[in-house]
Amino acid sequence: MDKVSKAKRSEIMRKVKSKETKLEIEFRKKLWTEGIRYRKNNPRYFGKPDLVFKSKKVVLFIDSCFWHGCDSHLRMPNSNQDYWREKISRNKKRDNLVNSHYNEIGWTVIRLWEHELSDKIQLQKKLSEIKSLLTPTN
Repeated sequence: MDKVSKAKRSEIMRKVKSKETKLEIEFRKKLWTEGIRYRKNNPRYFGKPDLVFKSKKVVLFIDSCFWHGCDSHLRMPNSNQDYWREKISRNKKRDNLVNSHYNEIGWTVIRLWEHELSDKIQLQKKLSEIKSLLTPTN
């Protein structure tokens, strides 16, 4: 049973953002200061990647632990569990479809979990990995 009313739960869920989250904005700023340029939230690309690095054929997705079913951090709601299991399962299937699409056309897919961006050490590690992937070596 939910601890808040149905109206309050709806209000809370309406406030959940699908793009322009604080973590996403902070991550983009760090990439920008590293000199890494990108296109953001471009709907012309399959799966609506959070960031597109067109010249390098790389797409990046920042996945929420809840909506994408992180094995370590997903806290399943106590109410309406069948609905949420199915919803998260559909999201995972869609993620796999998107990954397959980009792999088939020769693009690289980077998927970051929100918990990787909220931990400063993991964030720095991911930034370094992405920078080395996108920056040409001489």
